[in-house]
Amino acid sequence: MLYDALVAESRRNDSLDDVRSAALGRVRWLVDLLERQRTEFRQSMGHDYRRSRAADAATQAEIDGRLAACADEEGRAAVLCLMLAACCDDASFWQYDAEIGPLISRVRGWTPDEVAVMLLRATEYDMVFWFADSLGLVLNAAVQLDADGRRAVMPWLRHAHTELMDTTVEARLRASLAQRLRALLASVDEAHIPEGLIPADAPWASPLSDRAKTSPTPELARFVRHLASLSGPRPAQRWRRTCLELADAASARDLVADVLRALAEDDPLCSRGSGAHTGWLHGDYHYHYVVHQNDGDLARGIVWAAALTGGAAVVQHLGALALRTGGLAAGVTADLKLAGAAINALAETGDPASLEALWRLQSRIKHRALRKQLGTALVTAAGKQGITAEQLIERSVPDHGLAPDGSLERELGGHRVRVAVEDAATVRLTFTRPDGGTSRTAPAAVKDGFPDELKELKALAKEVRGTLSGERARVEALMSAGREWPYDEWCRYYRDHPVTGVLVRGLIWEFQDVEDADGEWRAVAPMAEPPGRPERVRLWHPIRASTDDIRAWRERLVAERLRQPFKQAFRELYLLTPAEEETGVYSNRFAAHIVHYLQLYALFKERGWQANFLGRHDGGYGGKARAEFGDGEWRACFHHEPAADDDGGYAPEHAATDQVRFERRDGRRWREVPLAERDGRRWREVPLAEVPPLVFSEAMRDVDLFVGVTSIAADPDWTDRGEDRYAAYWRTATFGALTASAEVRREALERILPRLKIAGRCSLDGRFLVVRGDQGTYKIHLGSANILMEPNDAYLCIVPSRGKGDGKVFLPFEDERLSLILSKAFLLAADTEITDETILRQIKRGAR
Repeated sequence: MLYDALVAESRRNDSLDDVRSAALGRVRWLVDLLERQRTEFRQSMGHDYRRSRAADAATQAEIDGRLAACADEEGRAAVLCLMLAACCDDASFWQYDAEIGPLISRVRGWTPDEVAVMLLRATEYDMVFWFADSLGLVLNAAVQLDADGRRAVMPWLRHAHTELMDTTVEARLRASLAQRLRALLASVDEAHIPEGLIPADAPWASPLSDRAKTSPTPELARFVRHLASLSGPRPAQRWRRTCLELADAASARDLVADVLRALAEDDPLCSRGSGAHTGWLHGDYHYHYVVHQNDGDLARGIVWAAALTGGAAVVQHLGALALRTGGLAAGVTADLKLAGAAINALAETGDPASLEALWRLQSRIKHRALRKQLGTALVTAAGKQGITAEQLIERSVPDHGLAPDGSLERELGGHRVRVAVEDAATVRLTFTRPDGGTSRTAPAAVKDGFPDELKELKALAKEVRGTLSGERARVEALMSAGREWPYDEWCRYYRDHPVTGVLVRGLIWEFQDVEDADGEWRAVAPMAEPPGRPERVRLWHPIRASTDDIRAWRERLVAERLRQPFKQAFRELYLLTPAEEETGVYSNRFAAHIVHYLQLYALFKERGWQANFLGRHDGGYGGKARAEFGDGEWRACFHHEPAADDDGGYAPEHAATDQVRFERRDGRRWREVPLAERDGRRWREVPLAEVPPLVFSEAMRDVDLFVGVTSIAADPDWTDRGEDRYAAYWRTATFGALTASAEVRREALERILPRLKIAGRCSLDGRFLVVRGDQGTYKIHLGSANILMEPNDAYLCIVPSRGKGDGKVFLPFEDERLSLILSKAFLLAADTEITDETILRQIKRGAR
């Protein structure tokens, strides 16, 4: 019988045995109804399903009616009975929260022993959600106890808190239950810190543990409980004020700084010892992490307390923690909540060094959610200084202590060591001996005599390279923004900056003169000073220039051998076509191409586009890559999908490209929207005709790059695959009409070829660079760089080497495809010197 089974199971040989037995005896009628209900359930699994279900409904109605009529004493006994009867076995699952909840809220007179029975029983439930839900109900009874009653149930409250902190429960629910438990415990003993609140096995929490053991005070306990009450990335103002008050009351400013340093620098935890999956990890697999998920609230509280109390001293550790938990530390699992807290806390330190730290994070972190929080943090920091987020970014670019010319020199043992930004892509460390000779490797005297200083200078060079790379991407993104600067501001933060200036001085800028009544913009060559008294500055874009002006600038760059940090004068232009005016809201200009998918996905990330990953999973059959342009006011969406007959595994080998669409943020201009409203702003799809030409051209340029680089048409080995899949597309695309980027390549070659020693053997013919060798004539396609041989257009496969070219030919911009075309031209112009048998066999076959 169920009654006998429950009596036997509830006997624990503890002080609560009599309470359990008395409760079961007081509501024997309820036990009998529960037994009848279970019998009817088993019958419902047989042939007489309808009758059994009807009987079960009648029994449930009887239980509900009897429970509703219970007085306080009988109602409390019913709650204990239902909790003891709850079970999960191979045949059924019995949970009675729907009956227990109303009873606990209605009845009065709870005794400490009854609450203790319920607390202990709730911690015995195996299923996580069941434990959490039941614990929440029991706490509704516990809060009804007076001070003496709460003191009596302290051991069981502490036990429940320990179990909660050691169980994987949904974060918000765990935080709510933990705060309720801690409030009950604090109402009895303010100086007590519940077990599990400070993780015992986490090195980063050692300073807290030591302080709690050696100097326990009510002030420290209140402070630690307050830290653990933070469940989001940004606390409310009330939480911040209270945090400062409690930190000072507990004299804990140095304490939180020590814990933050440990979070940023100490060894991570290993899942073999503790972690969310410790119980079921098998074999040698393991992972490392900084903070266990159950301790995340406390860690985030530490981060914010340190930011509010530490000032400049904690900036370095906050930045390091954001990088470490943001997915950039090798061998450490990302913790996006903790990284987000560190990012947002940086903006609140109020120290100028935090701006530099945020800039470094902006240039390195790629995760979409963290980049969004970085944007919010930058806007917050900018608001504190009364400037825009864009101004903040450009003003917080680190100069690394470099001189205005982008260099730094140190004397080490008679040797002069120089770190210098030499061009838009090069930061070099050089060593000058006492006799004046130079080298790029450290002399033995420097290596052996000054190892720490050498290590510091190498680290500096690495940091400067990172800044230079980030600035190059940021300045190029301004091509779609159309922004203007006051001349003095531009000089300070762009032209004269030791890192950014190297890029800026290689670009064409336009200036408005203060005395020019018509407000005309005048472009000035790279490295040149503007005439007159310039008042406003903007970045020159060829889409605003005439054809003659563009041609003149391109000719000047080649003639004067001016290499730009990125394509500007030779930049591809993408104007709205009649076909796109016809389709209205989407462009098919780059649709229906077959591309290498993993290469495409990697290129998305490299160019700052966000895209879902295609594959055999929910949402993996339709791709959508997105990127913002025009200072975040516009967004381009590039659709793609797995290729039709691609039956690959985890990810498709090939993808098919589709439409490009554009969206605009709803309402006011993005920069005019208050910070609090930005996250709620939605995107609205717009017709192509409404997209600003700068934005449209820059977005389509990226899409052209994606297709041009990853298309199978650019794969020289494709014809050797031994299959005819996509063969028709490959043949059409690899030697087809030129795209905008290929047209720019052709125009650059028109200026470069006459200056080459092989000029007499080369000519441009439509979409091809024709090269005349001694063994044959070759046509190199200006888009794919693939080769046909005359007279029969036989395909010649030449696979490029993995190394970079020798750089002997001057190019006015960086273009790997153009470099490849020229390297093939030099090779084929001297085809009698070719020694590669694979190439020679193809040439001989093509000549027949």
